[in-house]
Amino acid sequence: MMKATQFQQGEQTTIKVEGRLAGPWVGELEQSWLEASTAHGPGAVLVELIGVSFVDEAGRQLLAKMSRAGTRLTAAGCLARAIVEEVEGRPGKKRGSWGVKGMICLLAAGLLLPGRLRAQKPPAPRAGGQATIPLTLRLTLHEAAVMALRQNPQVQISAIDLAQSQENSKVARSTLLPQASLEVNDRAVRSNIEAAFGRPFVGFPQHIGPFQVFETGPLFSMPIFDLTLWRRWQASRHQVEQTDADRMGVREQITLLVASQYLASLRAMADVRAARSRVQLAQALYDQARDLQAHGVATGLDTLRANVELQNEQQSLIQAETNEKTSLYGLARLLNVDPRTQIELTDQMSFYQTPPYTAAQSIDVALSSRPEMKAIDASELRLESDRKAAREQKLPTLSFSGEYLQQGVSVNTIIPTYAYEAHVEVPLFTGGRIHAEEANANLDLAKLAQQKQELVNEIALQVKTAVAQLEAARNEVKVANLGVALATEEVSQSRDRFQAGVANNIEVISAQDALSRANDNQIGALYSYNQARADLARATGQIENLYAK
Repeated sequence: MMKATQFQQGEQTTIKVEGRLAGPWVGELEQSWLEASTAHGPGAVLVELIGVSFVDEAGRQLLAKMSRAGTRLTAAGCLARAIVEEVEGRPGKKRGSWGVKGMICLLAAGLLLPGRLRAQKPPAPRAGGQATIPLTLRLTLHEAAVMALRQNPQVQISAIDLAQSQENSKVARSTLLPQASLEVNDRAVRSNIEAAFGRPFVGFPQHIGPFQVFETGPLFSMPIFDLTLWRRWQASRHQVEQTDADRMGVREQITLLVASQYLASLRAMADVRAARSRVQLAQALYDQARDLQAHGVATGLDTLRANVELQNEQQSLIQAETNEKTSLYGLARLLNVDPRTQIELTDQMSFYQTPPYTAAQSIDVALSSRPEMKAIDASELRLESDRKAAREQKLPTLSFSGEYLQQGVSVNTIIPTYAYEAHVEVPLFTGGRIHAEEANANLDLAKLAQQKQELVNEIALQVKTAVAQLEAARNEVKVANLGVALATEEVSQSRDRFQAGVANNIEVISAQDALSRANDNQIGALYSYNQARADLARATGQIENLYAK
């Protein structure tokens, strides 16, 4: 297992890696590195290999990729240092050559022991020359949620959208700051005097030139007073807040999908276990009926009934096993892992008491915590800034610009020249454009107010529905547990009656069917309870804190 800790220090992002950099953890580290590189650039990322005990070939290739991209690598421990020196191609190190020091590190780490070598031995290649690497991921619900929030494409896209929004805000801010450029210009000029003045002049030639003009120097400008630019920058900042809230909404939604899929997979696994148990019971009842028939206590019809029930249970087992596989495939897709990866779930469905909820308290929590509400509030502030920007276009603007040049007819004849300008612009008539833009912004705000009210109603409905479903599921679990206990006792008594010859196996088959229904009800009630708990956490905006923190 690998542990990767990411923290920010100024403009530098540091990723501290501990443990085994192998298997699925290579992809996890790559996702974290790509996210940090996208936000700040690969040169601003530092990867610290602290206590790394093993690095497989995929991990070594990832470290080499990081090094080529400009990411700095540091290591603690002789093994990690040897790997870093190799991937960075330092002088005196050949690719794939560990040297005496590296071999000592490998021996110290125990990697050359025969048992470890057998464990790391690559699989035999398939026909066609490609090797299949069987990989099994054992995941708790918490680990699955964390992995999905790192690797799911929708989460990555939302992070990229946030980065783009932040860059757009920087562009809007740049319009408020001084602008400067350096100009170098060397040109030849020939001008038509008659065309410039509209008539010829007696005693003057028709044209002047050609002559050379050389000039070089800085040009600069800066807005002094322009509220429109200021409001647009404010709107861009609120856009960043809205995009960040949208990103959190995506994370909440992905967490809910992963939790629901994980719980569905647990239910499918429970269905398989129950189906296998019913097959074993049906087999035992069939064997019992056949033995009783052999001793003349039961009839052939009793044996036939038991055999039919056995075949039905085997068919149910096949369906349950198929549902389990397809459910795990769906979970693998959400986690964005290699399609060949096999996933094992380590959590078990269990009933555990949750803190009491009231609908009013939950609604208040949801309205303050849901990312959708934060997004719509940020959108309201953005539209308000847009409205003010449209209205304040009526105000005068003041800007300052200038140039300081070295100018002459050649490089040898240049002298300093300069020009400074204060520019005031007062809009007088814009053809109704400013009024229309302001009215359009007001309409956007009115529409957003209706959307906000609809969102409040939707959140309130989701919270109240989730609270009601959670309470109902809690009671269903109690009833289902009692039903299983009663059905199990019924099967036991009917088998004893059949064994004693008091009744035929119709009672046994009926009791067996009742037990199957009770098992299904128990599994369904337990799944409903856990799903209702997840739905309530999502409705109140707390699902990531509940499952991924």
